[in-house]
Amino acid sequence: MGVESIGTNILKLRRKKGVTQEALAEFIGVTKTSVSKWETGTTLPDIQILPFLASYFEVSIDDLLAYTPMLSREQIQFQYHRLAKEFSEKPFPEVMEECEKMIKKYYACYDFLQQMVVLLINHMGLATLEQEKEHTKKIAYDLCEHIITDCQDVGICNNVIALREMLLLQCGRPDLVIEEIEDETLNVNRIEDKGTLLTLAYLMTGKLEQAQKTAQVGMYRNLMDLLGYGEHLLQAKGKDVKYGLWILERLDKVIEGFSLMKLNPNSVAGYEYQAAIYIAGQGMQAAEIWTREEAEEQVLERLERFIAAGKQLFADGIQLHGDDFFNHLDEWFQDLELGLSGVRNEGLVRDSVIQGLQHPLFAQLNNQERLQQLREEIEHA
Repeated sequence: MGVESIGTNILKLRRKKGVTQEALAEFIGVTKTSVSKWETGTTLPDIQILPFLASYFEVSIDDLLAYTPMLSREQIQFQYHRLAKEFSEKPFPEVMEECEKMIKKYYACYDFLQQMVVLLINHMGLATLEQEKEHTKKIAYDLCEHIITDCQDVGICNNVIALREMLLLQCGRPDLVIEEIEDETLNVNRIEDKGTLLTLAYLMTGKLEQAQKTAQVGMYRNLMDLLGYGEHLLQAKGKDVKYGLWILERLDKVIEGFSLMKLNPNSVAGYEYQAAIYIAGQGMQAAEIWTREEAEEQVLERLERFIAAGKQLFADGIQLHGDDFFNHLDEWFQDLELGLSGVRNEGLVRDSVIQGLQHPLFAQLNNQERLQQLREEIEHA
């Protein structure tokens, strides 16, 4: 809330009421010069005067100060993408200072605060100093605690609880994550997906369009989860390369069968990258399966798919969308809090892809020329 905004609002309210500075000054009990200074932004009215000003203009103090504690969905989207763009263009501490001001200003707007946690999680990696990164983690974690404690919206709270678990992992506290969610997650009696029940209810009431939508949403979510679990299982199996290749073989079929390269290139890019790292780290040591040259070729093929997915992502404008099979997803995505645009802008995504190609495991590849070609492809995509 700046000096200019208060003064400008007093000026607008005075003119709307059709009174002079002298008349307002006389009612409040101050000089005409004081009113003039308020309206030009030279000084602020004393806090004890605010109730009298609000009463005179027949508005609330919040209206008098032009303060709005809540943001609309469109405003939240605008502020998120504005700050995300600034993270890619300005020094990290400068943007963090702006973020903290916005958090304080809209501390009761929980929809906005939830997205601020998402923003900080997705951009804290840009911090150049460790103390900046730790400070950002603390801001995000404290924000999660505030939302979980004070927000009455169960949906927002559940989302933020998941975000808090991500933060705990980034803070090196997987033990706390296990303690908090292990029993609930592994409960064999838990009914996990209510979407199937909703789809069945729609079918039983003859609402076929709604049934199609909920079934497609459920399939899509489970496909994305399947890729994520596959990446984790790949890491968990470690040196069991035969099992690791079995995982890759099955997931490759899922990606091809559902055309996921075009449907969600972002998720496919993450999968192909992890596959390349796995083969470079484990597969190149598995002489009983591949020669070194064969393993290297497998790594490079995965990286080519990684780059292809990145280029497809840019071609899509880094936006989520459906396809001919998932033809109800577009309308579902329209309800996303941040809109269809990605949580990071194209410049940061491109930098992340290029940085990914610099992984130490890829330095052992003999064909560095082909690796350089992939870097150039994504730089000019």
